[in-house]
Amino acid sequence: MKRILSFITVFTLLLTSCTGEQGPPGFDGFDGIDGEDGGLVFASAFEIEVNFNADNNFQFTEPYGFEVFPSDVTLVYIEWETDAGEPIWRLLTQTEYFNDGILVYNYDFTQQDVKFFLDGTVDFNTLDDTWTQNQVFRVVVVPAINIDGLDTSDFNLIMDASAIESFEIR
Repeated sequence: MKRILSFITVFTLLLTSCTGEQGPPGFDGFDGIDGEDGGLVFASAFEIEVNFNADNNFQFTEPYGFEVFPSDVTLVYIEWETDAGEPIWRLLTQTEYFNDGILVYNYDFTQQDVKFFLDGTVDFNTLDDTWTQNQVFRVVVVPAINIDGLDTSDFNLIMDASAIESFEIR
């Protein structure tokens, strides 16, 4: 029995002390802030009120004002209505149907900014101000890994998952 234990011990030591060729180097990560420990990556967010009109071609572009990485995802929610004073947020795109056409609230984004715009077949110039003026949007920029598998249409779920407690008002 002692021989078997001795053999296993020697064999284990030989295997753990073996070395081979070093593998290829890994990819460089993002540079951090000197002197600070790394940590969790949190979402950035802001709220903005937009007026759509012919002068701005029914679109508005807003720079983020913070760093956005290529793997980040921008989600935009519109304050669609209120219930007992509580705002109800909907994920864009949102479509409204009229007798003379369709109105779509939409957005696109880059690493520098987010653009809100009206789309559809309705003549935007004939729309009532309730559809074009004082439209409130919440923009949430999150690392894609933080929303993997989440229902992005659920504003409160995204708020909780992204640890967002407040929005900068612009």
